[in-house]
Amino acid sequence: MTTNLLRNPSGEDQLGFWELTENGGDEWKVEDFPGDCGHKFGIEGVSKYFATSFHLCVKRQVVDLLEEGYSPEQLDAQPTVTVGDWYSGRTDCGCTYQITVRLLDENKDVLQEFKPDLVTLDPDCDDVSWKQVNHTFSAFGRGLRFISFEHGGQDTKFWDGWYGVRVTGSSVTIRGNSSFGSSLLTEIHLMTQYWAVEDYM
Repeated sequence: MTTNLLRNPSGEDQLGFWELTENGGDEWKVEDFPGDCGHKFGIEGVSKYFATSFHLCVKRQVVDLLEEGYSPEQLDAQPTVTVGDWYSGRTDCGCTYQITVRLLDENKDVLQEFKPDLVTLDPDCDDVSWKQVNHTFSAFGRGLRFISFEHGGQDTKFWDGWYGVRVTGSSVTIRGNSSFGSSLLTEIHLMTQYWAVEDYM
């Protein structure tokens, strides 16, 4: 069984546990599926999503791996870290989506980073239904102590309200290797849900 290290990945606790690093426009909002001009989401147990507005909205969580119970020896064995996120646009307005995940050492210096190109969704020519982005980190060296997960976006028409990208089901997980210890031969997925989905690019 996988353990998601992110808290409140789908808005069950409103905006709790998230640091709102950018909160523009009418600010972040939690809405129920499917939402206005929205799409169904097929994962059982997920009933809410985070909605962005007409100026940039970005939120972040930093996972302290030592506080989560991992020892320095286990982390220095370079386990596989997997992160995931789900995002969607509306059928009536375009939007942008961004994600940045960083593996950090004890000083919060970056060991490795996942930062794909900005995604722009136009409902007139793109499929704006829910898509998942995944990334797996490996061979990042010794010293992993924190994981920073940051994502968000905005709409492209600057309409009042919450017409920007929608996100949910974020996750961070870790899978141990043979030197990680038998007690951690489980995944700590840095994703919000559990399936592998085709690359979103």
